[in-house]
Amino acid sequence: MLLLLVVTLGGLVAALFFVFRGSGSKAASRLDVLVGKKRSDSSPELLLKKSAFEADKNKLVELFQGLIPNLPKIFEQADCHIKPSSLAMIGIVLGILGVTASWLAKVPLFLAWIPGLVLFMVPFGWVWNKRRVRLKTFAAQLPDALELVARALRAGHALGAGMHVVSEEMPAPISDEFGRVYEEQNLGIALEDAMKGMCDRVPNLDLRFFVTSVAIQRQTGGDLAEILDKIGYVIRERYRILGQVKALTAEGRLSGVVLIALPFVLFLVMLHIKPDYVAMLWTEPTGIKMSLFALGMQVLGALVIKKIVDIKL
Repeated sequence: MLLLLVVTLGGLVAALFFVFRGSGSKAASRLDVLVGKKRSDSSPELLLKKSAFEADKNKLVELFQGLIPNLPKIFEQADCHIKPSSLAMIGIVLGILGVTASWLAKVPLFLAWIPGLVLFMVPFGWVWNKRRVRLKTFAAQLPDALELVARALRAGHALGAGMHVVSEEMPAPISDEFGRVYEEQNLGIALEDAMKGMCDRVPNLDLRFFVTSVAIQRQTGGDLAEILDKIGYVIRERYRILGQVKALTAEGRLSGVVLIALPFVLFLVMLHIKPDYVAMLWTEPTGIKMSLFALGMQVLGALVIKKIVDIKL
């Protein structure tokens, strides 16, 4: 048992090290760009470089892409440079380790696959969380970027030059996206088309407001700097109200987590203390019906709680 624990932990640590390697300090990366040791990500070569998903031609990747059509866009939005086939192999290894550990720990066969499935989804959960954090960081940086563009416009610069200022002065991920727009319009792509491409890469409603306002202003005229200042103000106010809403709904969200997790935790405790008593839930017809009804009510309760606490602004 001790050997199994060591092997499982060793495999998990090795997989996590492989996933997280290469994610160095952002400050060090920016310093390397400034001193010339490293090229900026906003260089034209970025437009020609294939993403990790496009460069990875693998049958396993094609299978996942068939199951999840938006998988390439998810990898692009997460700015993930690890090949999907590598993540899939890590997930398979972790899944096998989880099933093996459950089997050796004498977990019932109908439950042995659950740890394997959870461990298999760990690398893809990491990609999804990386995407979520990147999009959240972009949304938080957008008001400052709009104010920076507005100041550049008041100083007499063009809109493209203002985006170049954002790519040079602000950290990733917003510097990468604005820098890509700047390089695309330098290579001959219309600025509106380059900004629409940025909206496709970054699903953010405030960014669409910005792109739409720029498109309207270029057709009808007006003070774009003032428009950007107002959009930035609206975004900041939305974030302030959203923070208040999260504070008011924190109790409901925590109650939902506790109520949903409590039956499963109690089930695991009873399975360890008295397995024969819990075995009635899958050996007796009445127990099976009760288990299915309980799972259905859990899902229904989770949806109701999410509907109550999820307030969109």
